[in-house]
Amino acid sequence: MKLHTCLLTAALLVAPVMPALANAPAAPAVAAKPAAPAKPDLVQGEARFTAACASCHGADGNSGSPANPKLAQQHPEYLVKQLQEYKSGKRANAIMQGMAATLSDADMKNIAAWLATQKAKPGFAKDKELVALGERIWRGGIADRQIAACAGCHSPNGAGIPSQYPRLSGQHADYTAAQLTAFREGVRKNNLQMTQVAAKLNDREIRAVSDYVAGLR
Repeated sequence: MKLHTCLLTAALLVAPVMPALANAPAAPAVAAKPAAPAKPDLVQGEARFTAACASCHGADGNSGSPANPKLAQQHPEYLVKQLQEYKSGKRANAIMQGMAATLSDADMKNIAAWLATQKAKPGFAKDKELVALGERIWRGGIADRQIAACAGCHSPNGAGIPSQYPRLSGQHADYTAAQLTAFREGVRKNNLQMTQVAAKLNDREIRAVSDYVAGLR
């Protein structure tokens, strides 16, 4: 009798626990590791660049025309961003919008990665009277007008900072001046920080900085 009572008591004690175990949440599944992004295809990048871009930007990304930017050795993240913004219309340029419209995201990444492997050819400053002013602005800004030094973002030698700020050293002065003017006039609208900086620069200062940049190594 005592044995039967003990077994019954044990059964009553265990029974309420079973539903609780049945309703317990399942152990969380281990999250699958995200797939690594595909590596850029440099062969495809060169082929697409040669077909679509080389006529304006040079066979190796070193444009011979002062109106067209040098792209060799540029940070690939920056190039992809610009191509995407041309394609979306965020950055306005009729020629580049038409070109970018034909490129897939993979094309953009391949082209940008290939250009990053090309050696940029050095440029040179032309205006000795302005280059000293350009150096002062580049290295120290203009404190009384709250204009920050360009070197703070683009580095003292113009190499820029990957994924953040583009390489500018050796860029054609005409192209740099045109972009600073476009930022100042509100024509180029895809970088608020540059719009705010350029808004404080006059024509002479823009020419001075642009000429100094062309000679940076």
